Amino acid sequence: MLTNILVAIVLTCAATTGDSALRRFFLRPSTQTGVAAAIVLVGLAYNLLLRQTWNPQGWQWVADELLHDVMPVLFMIYWWFCVPKGTLHWRNVWTWLIYPLVYFIYALIRGEMIGTYPYPFIEVDRLGYSQVLVNAVLVLVGFVVISLVLVAVDRARSGR
Repeated sequence: MLTNILVAIVLTCAATTGDSALRRFFLRPSTQTGVAAAIVLVGLAYNLLLRQTWNPQGWQWVADELLHDVMPVLFMIYWWFCVPKGTLHWRNVWTWLIYPLVYFIYALIRGEMIGTYPYPFIEVDRLGYSQVLVNAVLVLVGFVVISLVLVAVDRARSGR
């Protein structure tokens, strides 16, 4: 949900006018690409790791498809056509890592406090911290690969 909220903020900023520091931040190509990397990870992680863990019906199925399948594709189309290319650097990936790292820490703390974790691959009480950290590193590696591909595409499309 949080990544889809970030996508909604970026798209709202792109669809509206005005001038504010927050709007300028969300319209930076580096910010939009970091959000793109995150929403692609959401789509891939959900479809590869989580889809089989539940069977939504009715409106839950509609919401599930919109959040995990439709939005990642639509945001990548937006990114391809609407986000200016040629400004990204390889070092941007380090900044983008802050979001998934902070979320992982939050999920672990919240899970410890309420006794339930949002994803089966980070259930510390069932898997133990060492396996959860391995799983988190694998997801993080996926995020880095997605991010590096986006920077490469940005640079290729700009002729750099």
